[in-house]
Amino acid sequence: MLELATKVIDESKQGTALDSAINATSSKKFYIESYGCAMNFNDSEIVASILHESGYGATTDMYEASLVLVNTCSIREKAEQTIRHRLMHFKGLKKKKSNLLVGVLGCMAERLKDKLLEEEKLVDLVVGPDAYRTLPVLIAEAEGGQKSVNVLLSREETYADISPIRLDGNGVSSFVSIMRGCNNMCSFCVVPFTRGRERSRDAKSILQETKDLISQGYKEVTLLGQNVDSYRWEDDQGGESVTFANLLESVALLDNKLRVRFSTSHPKDITDDVLHVMAKYPNICKNIHLPIQSGSTSVLQRMNRTYTKEWYLHKVARILEILPGCGLSTDIISGFCGETDEDQQETLDVLKKCSFDFAYMYSYSERPGTLAARRYEDDIPEVIKSKRLSEIIEVQRENSRLSNLKDLGMTYEVLVEGPSKKNADEFCGRTDKNKMVVFPKMNCVKGDYVNVEIYECTSGTLLGKIVA
Repeated sequence: MLELATKVIDESKQGTALDSAINATSSKKFYIESYGCAMNFNDSEIVASILHESGYGATTDMYEASLVLVNTCSIREKAEQTIRHRLMHFKGLKKKKSNLLVGVLGCMAERLKDKLLEEEKLVDLVVGPDAYRTLPVLIAEAEGGQKSVNVLLSREETYADISPIRLDGNGVSSFVSIMRGCNNMCSFCVVPFTRGRERSRDAKSILQETKDLISQGYKEVTLLGQNVDSYRWEDDQGGESVTFANLLESVALLDNKLRVRFSTSHPKDITDDVLHVMAKYPNICKNIHLPIQSGSTSVLQRMNRTYTKEWYLHKVARILEILPGCGLSTDIISGFCGETDEDQQETLDVLKKCSFDFAYMYSYSERPGTLAARRYEDDIPEVIKSKRLSEIIEVQRENSRLSNLKDLGMTYEVLVEGPSKKNADEFCGRTDKNKMVVFPKMNCVKGDYVNVEIYECTSGTLLGKIVA
């Protein structure tokens, strides 16, 4: 899975990119918020492009919009609750602005279409992840008073021909989607039901989109997919099939000053070929996000993760053999169905043995329609889930602290991404291993590569100074 963070696009960043790309004098304005994984944020950029072609201008002020869209996440119950609260707010806004349309996009749209439209009457249109091309038609129907919905899943749609309008606004790093959907039926995960089966995007279109980003001054791309290692594109002109290792190498060769990252890898699919390509090209960042979810083999079996604890540890050892010092991060779920105290200790053991640089950690949240919801009882009390999650967080916090302490006195090349959130006199950027560094601005500018010597750290951030 992709990272499970839940957040809203920063409106000030959103406006910078959109207002320069879309006709600001348009009488029709749209406002968009995105929640959840990186794929959702990338989808919002596709939606922005489609709306642009339909004559919509962008706004960062919801009160001047005639169309409000919320791109949603269903990965956890808390994420859905957050989005529902936002929809209630927009429903109140509709009472003050009669011509306002409110739409839900993404995974929550796919899962709760009837409830959102009919039972709660929170929205005017519901559009699933594979139906964004139909947005102009659905909007027209909604303007005519109809409740519009299209949540049909596709086996072909990759939006390969659509040039996304970048919403991140920093002009330095961006996502490039290489595939959609997922074939891994992890029992806890709703993604295969909300995003459909796996399909890989045309490799030529991926390379062209990356070239376009380079020409616009971007210095870093992240190749994005639910499981990038299973990427495979068959050239209809009779050429050889393109694997993820092939694609990764092709992107790296476009410009040796372009940093290349990818997310997310499934432990069962990442190959030595990928690792050797990473080792070969200095501009491919030496960082791998490798979700384990649980350290207990019995829990992994119930999760349908198709590997054991020992197999995972062997994979981590292989990564570090080919890529010494490679940065590692992971996902952990506490309190999955049937998890025992012994299972919890197995998870803590893996955390200690792998010494991840950071991790995304959550307690289990049953998702309706998943295999786990149909097959297993959600039998771990919330208080136990929370206790085990706290134990996991405590171990990982110490891992992160010790990992960062090893960086003291070291000098790293950092890509300047923009101002620090806490101090306007400081810049921030990430190392090759995806660690965030904060440092005084000096004479550098956003988009520069600078050498930063680390002199202090917290458990989550490196503090440094620019050196020659």
